[in-house]
Amino acid sequence: MPVPAPFGRALCAMVTPFTPDGSLDLDGAQRLADHLVGAGGGCDGIVVSGTTGESPTTTDAEKTALVRAVAEAVGGRGAVVAGVGTSDTRHTVALARAAESAGADGLLVVTPYYSRPPQADIEAHFRTVADAASVPVLLYDIPGRTGTRIEPETLLRLAGHPRIAGVKDCSYDLLGASAVISRTGLAYYSGVEEWNLPLYAVGGAGFISTVANAAGPALRAVLDAHDRGANPDATRGHQRLLPLIELMMASGLPGTVTAKALLAALGLPAGPVRAPLRPAGRETAGRLVRAYEDLLSGAPSRGPIGEPADTAPGTR
Repeated sequence: MPVPAPFGRALCAMVTPFTPDGSLDLDGAQRLADHLVGAGGGCDGIVVSGTTGESPTTTDAEKTALVRAVAEAVGGRGAVVAGVGTSDTRHTVALARAAESAGADGLLVVTPYYSRPPQADIEAHFRTVADAASVPVLLYDIPGRTGTRIEPETLLRLAGHPRIAGVKDCSYDLLGASAVISRTGLAYYSGVEEWNLPLYAVGGAGFISTVANAAGPALRAVLDAHDRGANPDATRGHQRLLPLIELMMASGLPGTVTAKALLAALGLPAGPVRAPLRPAGRETAGRLVRAYEDLLSGAPSRGPIGEPADTAPGTR
């Protein structure tokens, strides 16, 4: 039975480029989006205004303008999924409708955060947003940031909604994810790079990745190897990616910060991060570039595993 993948297998959680003064860089966003869905980017689609896209610090108007610009740049060559989740159901519905009008092919809706609603309220929130939508919806399960899990039993109930198409899974619960995959038609996208291959192997649809801002082809190659039955090649590709994944996603800095540092070093649009985030230091940028070069060359990483970052700690 084919695994559902409504937006393709390889999606990039794209950074939101800003100009040096911190304004939204729509030209840069279009150039980066064009690269990501092109031959050099390796991506089937793009997620804008997610965690990596600094959605907490962009305005509603900026979010809508970003969707419109990226959809125009992609031009049907890949899916554009818009992050619209907030802690307020009415606000989320408004953002969802604006994103659809701007050209989004799908919506990414995070669990309401801070208020930590019970499961019945979380279910009602998602149903309200999906009822208001006319494009497919991905639920974003990231309890490390929201403080609340979307429990597997809740997902099983939500799977019957005609517009709830899948999950971006950052739950670190392979058993729960496997159970939902086995009992529903939901498309499960790994939101945690080190879980891309394990989740794919048990029926996942693919990934939505911050690391794909720079290394989309290498991430995609792991899925390709698995699809053709070349499991040793898939494992080796997964292992070669780990040093870069660790530096970008588990070194004490948010992935937004490390992705923008690496993109800038590679000459791709990125710009600064918005406060309260702060940019990566020169040493961190240097380590990122070395790990990226090692990945491309197939050489062992020259950066020690677990080496700390040189700026303020953050969360994944």
